[in-house]
Amino acid sequence: MKKFTFFLAICLLVAGSVSAQGYYYGPRRVVRRPPPRSHTDEFYRIRFGLTGGLNVANTINAYNNNYSTAAIAGFNAGLTMEIPLIYPLSFAPEALYSQKGFAAGTPDGNYTQRTNYIDVPLLAKFKLSPTFNFLIGPQLAIPVSTTQTFDNGFNVTSESSYNTYGQKTILDGVVGVSFDFNPNVELRVRYTVDMQQNQQNASYGGDYRNQVWQIGLGIKFE
Repeated sequence: MKKFTFFLAICLLVAGSVSAQGYYYGPRRVVRRPPPRSHTDEFYRIRFGLTGGLNVANTINAYNNNYSTAAIAGFNAGLTMEIPLIYPLSFAPEALYSQKGFAAGTPDGNYTQRTNYIDVPLLAKFKLSPTFNFLIGPQLAIPVSTTQTFDNGFNVTSESSYNTYGQKTILDGVVGVSFDFNPNVELRVRYTVDMQQNQQNASYGGDYRNQVWQIGLGIKFE
């Protein structure tokens, strides 16, 4: 009997403790949380963005043996967009201001031509993993302006600039990759090349084709 009384006292003490906790802290509630979003859910969002980076530009097929061309540095910057189609494929149109051109050693001195374009890439983007993407497609290169500079190795001997807007739009090919640091920031690496011969009033080289390596960062918004 004493053992039963002692056991009953313990049960009442535990029950009272639980009741007190319920009184002071309130009844326990079950919170239902939605399941985490998968990478495919994140994929189906239209995104806009900004991008900017470095161009390393040169030419190919200059058809002139009197000099060899060298690369020059420029920049690219503009607006981006991603339109999801069906996983893992998106349509990625852009509008970029892009500096291209080349340098050349000639019998008259060092020659540099810097050409400015509005590039309109129309790319297919394939999401190969949650953080890695492959891009390929055409690009329209619309000429805006050109600057030609001569120097003798020490001083600029002549420089001329002129408007090239309205000249022939060039069709380019683009291939590249991008790495997503997070859903809003990406690293971009691309190679672009003219698919047509280019005659942007080059003093040297005649017909040529621009080729450009690009690296930069992109910021995406929903």
